[in-house]
Amino acid sequence: MPFSSLGLAAEIVRAVTEHGYTTPTPIQAQAIPAVLAGGDLLAGAQTGTGKTAGFTLPILHRLATGATAPGGTTAQRPIRALILTPTRELAAQVEESVRTYGKYVKLTSTVVFGGVGINPQIKLLKHGVDILVATPGRLLDHMQQGTVNLSHVEILVLDEADRMLDMGFIKDIRRVLAALPKKRQNLLFSATFSEEIKTLADGLLNAPAMIEVARRNSTVEIIAQKVHPVDRDRKHPMLTHLIKTNQWSQVLVFTRTKHGANKLVEQLGKDGINGLAIHGNKSQSARTRALSEFKEGSLQVLVATDIAARGIDIDQLPHVVNYDLPNIPEDYVHRIGRTGRAGATGEAISLVCVDEHDMLKDIERLIKRALPKEIIAGFEPDPNARAQAIQMRSGNGGGRGHPQGRTAVVKTRVAPTAKPSNGPAKTFGGSSAGRPAAPRRSGGRGR
Repeated sequence: MPFSSLGLAAEIVRAVTEHGYTTPTPIQAQAIPAVLAGGDLLAGAQTGTGKTAGFTLPILHRLATGATAPGGTTAQRPIRALILTPTRELAAQVEESVRTYGKYVKLTSTVVFGGVGINPQIKLLKHGVDILVATPGRLLDHMQQGTVNLSHVEILVLDEADRMLDMGFIKDIRRVLAALPKKRQNLLFSATFSEEIKTLADGLLNAPAMIEVARRNSTVEIIAQKVHPVDRDRKHPMLTHLIKTNQWSQVLVFTRTKHGANKLVEQLGKDGINGLAIHGNKSQSARTRALSEFKEGSLQVLVATDIAARGIDIDQLPHVVNYDLPNIPEDYVHRIGRTGRAGATGEAISLVCVDEHDMLKDIERLIKRALPKEIIAGFEPDPNARAQAIQMRSGNGGGRGHPQGRTAVVKTRVAPTAKPSNGPAKTFGGSSAGRPAAPRRSGGRGR
C-alpha cells in the first residue's frame, strides 16, 4: 500500500514523497493507523525497520489536525508531544525526522540532551515548541530549573524503552511520567520484551494495540555474515588488509572498549586509512562531527563502541566489522543491524581470536546458525594458541573478555530489516538506531 492510503494529511505525504518514499515498511503500515486511532501502542521493532517514521508521521498528523492545532504564532506554545530516547545521537536523529516530515505543517520542535550547554536549549523552549525530543537526564535538568512545562503533553513516546532500562533510566522515566497529564496517548517501542518492559508497559499503557514485526531471535537474513579467524595481535593488520584489498570506502568497526577504539584509529592512521572514533568519553561536538563526516562519505572508517553507535542510521552502509566480539550475544545482532537496512544488502565480518571462541558459540546459539569461517592467507592463526587459551582459562576461570560465570544466552526478539517491495517503489528506511544491549548501570544522565 502507498503512504497516501494510511490516512495521513496531504502535507505529510507530500514531505515523505519528496524524499523518494512511497511504500511504508511493515512496522509503519501497522503502527501509523494504530497511532492515528488515538490509542496506546506497544511495538516490538528493531533497527532498520523504519520505526521512527512509524510514530513521527502519525504524531505530526494528530497534532496538526487536532482540536488544539496551533495557530499562526509560536510564542509560548505548550509542549504537546514528548519523545524520550536513550542517547544524544538518537534524540538528534528523531528530531531531525520530525522537522523533515513536518516541513509543510505548522508545528515546531526541538531536541534537548546533555553534553552541550543548557542555556541555548532554555532559549528555544521559551519560544514554545509543539514537539520535544529529549534524553531523560537533560529533561530532568530542565524540569528542576523550571524551564520546561509538561502539563499539556498529549502524546508520549518511549523510544528504545528496553535500552533506557538497560542504561538505568527507570527512575528518571518515572519522575517524568509523574509530571505528565494522566490523560494522554502512550507509545512504547522496544526491541525486546523483558519482564521489566512488560512491567513498565502494564503500568504505563491502557489497553494498547500490540505490534510485532518479527519472530524471536531472528537475525537480519539479507546480511552476509562471515568470520575470519585470526590471532589477537594480527587483527589490526588484517583489518587494514581487508580495507585496502577490498577497497572499502565506508566501514563501521566495533570495538569492545573506548581505549581500543582510540588505539585502532591511531593504528589505521599510520596505515594511511582515515578514521575517527566515537564513544562515551568523546565530547558531543566530536561525536557529532565524526558521525556527520561518516554519513556524508568523507570519513572512511568509523570506530565505535556499542553505546555511541546508536545514532548511526545510513541507508546504504555496506560493511560492519566486529573487531572485538561483544560480551553479550544480543549485541552482535544489533551491531550487524547497522547494515542491510530497509531492504538494502550488507556485509558483517567478525575478526575472531582464540579467546573469543566461546563468545562466538553463544552468538551462533542465539541466531541459531553457524557462521561461515574463512582464513585469510597470510593471517593464519597460531595452531598452539587454542591450547594456551584453554590452559589460561582452566588456571584463572575465564578467558580475556569472557567473564567467569557469564550466563547463557538471554532470549530476546530481534526484528529484521524490512524486505524490499516487489515493485520499484522505495521503502521508508527509518530513522531509528538499533538497540545494542549493555550491562545495566545507574546514572547515565544527559546521554
